[in-house]
Amino acid sequence: MIGTDVTKAANLLSQGKLVAIPTETVYGLAANGLNPEAIAEIYRVKNRPNFNPLILHVPHIEAAKKYVTHFPIEAEKLAHHFWPGSLSILLPKSAIVPDIITAGSSHVVLRIPNHPITLNLLNQIDFPLAAPSANISNTVSPTSAKHVDEGFSNQIEYILDGGNSTIGIESTIVSIENGNVQILREGGISQEFIAQKTGFNISSEPTKTIQTPGQLKKHYSTQKPLYLVESIIDFLKENPKKNCSVLYYEYHDYPSEHTYYLSENYNLSEIANRLFTTMRLADKDASDCIIIENIKQEGIGRAISDRLNRAKSNLE
Repeated sequence: MIGTDVTKAANLLSQGKLVAIPTETVYGLAANGLNPEAIAEIYRVKNRPNFNPLILHVPHIEAAKKYVTHFPIEAEKLAHHFWPGSLSILLPKSAIVPDIITAGSSHVVLRIPNHPITLNLLNQIDFPLAAPSANISNTVSPTSAKHVDEGFSNQIEYILDGGNSTIGIESTIVSIENGNVQILREGGISQEFIAQKTGFNISSEPTKTIQTPGQLKKHYSTQKPLYLVESIIDFLKENPKKNCSVLYYEYHDYPSEHTYYLSENYNLSEIANRLFTTMRLADKDASDCIIIENIKQEGIGRAISDRLNRAKSNLE
């Protein structure tokens, strides 16, 4: 059932049920973050690997501090600038946080979402919400209540409708080690913007161990093959028999039968906002595959590139 009743959502969550919630990034599949049985149900319904951690969502900084052993000055500064917002912070967890959330890790990822309905919900309950994206694992993330309903049908009791997500890709995740801030997952807030607001030197070297969501090599997959190419025009010329949907970053004078525009003029924020929705549309049309070019490696473009590289198929 889709609805806007925050009190109903709060009651269901208090009973250990799952509820899909809106955020500015994507929709989340939420459960009581202190209830291991409810959290286990997230993994079951999503078919999510149990080694893939979850993010804990809280209503304010004071609440966040209850679930960590240490909230360093760097985290204070990041939270001041970006909470509520699409930044998640990896910190050492307190004993109250169930190990199932962190996949056994000693650290937990925390975030305050920037969505009025979900903030209202978080302030009505006395527990945090564990909430990965509200979709079957390894599929395209949902940015509307309708997307959630299409993926889960009758598997969850309630979808809290908050309209379309305004950012459209998941949060940026950072860690703090010895005063150094490192990006573990590119997302809705760019490396440049974090540095600009905080003055921190931000590193983004990949880690080998899975510490946070969004680090699996294959993720965000469409049902039909998605090819990431250097040039759409060249690809279509070289593969005239392929019936592909084409995703352009701006208006183009080389349309194909199934053409989608992610922006009018290569606006990276527009592209991020429309990416998952457009991937879903292309996945449902009469084409056999989806093609999209590599994107500029700047700002939120790095997050878009990350999602596409995890979604792509190998060219035959």
